Amino acid sequence: MTNAPTPAQAELEALLGVVFRQSQLLTTALTHSSFVNEYVGAGEPSDNERLEFLGDAVLGMLAADLLYKQYPHLDEGSLTQLRAALVKAESLAMFAQRLRLGKFLRLGVGEERTGGRERESILSCGFEAVIGAIYLDRGTAAVERFLMPLLQELLDEVLDKRLHLDARSELHERLLARRKPPPAYRVRETSGPEHNKRFLVEVGSGDDVLGSGIGKSKRGAAQAAARDALLRLDS
Repeated sequence: MTNAPTPAQAELEALLGVVFRQSQLLTTALTHSSFVNEYVGAGEPSDNERLEFLGDAVLGMLAADLLYKQYPHLDEGSLTQLRAALVKAESLAMFAQRLRLGKFLRLGVGEERTGGRERESILSCGFEAVIGAIYLDRGTAAVERFLMPLLQELLDEVLDKRLHLDARSELHERLLARRKPPPAYRVRETSGPEHNKRFLVEVGSGDDVLGSGIGKSKRGAAQAAARDALLRLDS
């Protein structure tokens, strides 16, 4: 059965890049339990909690699939950490904000007055419910077309941040997994005046030079060298 979308739903469909065959699924995905609790009128609308449950499972599966295929060198623990970063409430709320999802939610008066349209928990749950609705209406392929660009962009940001913050630990773990000697760092060059020194650090494993980096401190240069080594190992 095909239901005609409301103007608001048509606007959201354009943002999602998905046209629903059953617009009632989208209506349900946008309906918070507070709206149902305060509803007065003919019939009783359904809230989005069941669709949220389904969307959570679909999201987790697709995030795991992306990571498994894209990063074959990562172990189970690293994959789990990355997936958690992709599917946490903060990330989902950010996706929802980009889509202006809060504008389309059906909330009770109380939630409306207390800023529910911007609340992280409501936005993240609504986003998962929309995923569940797309899955039921259009299937896995449609969810992938909608979701994968969002996940990939966030994944790139997460990995970039992770390399910047913890490159030395990541390199140590990577070499250990490959049964290589642990990384060794050497200052190859120091330049600049005392108040503005620059250090060139080289990192190696056994007799192999893995990478090099420049920084204002020895520690910063070592991190840069580790990042360079990780990028070379992945190339």
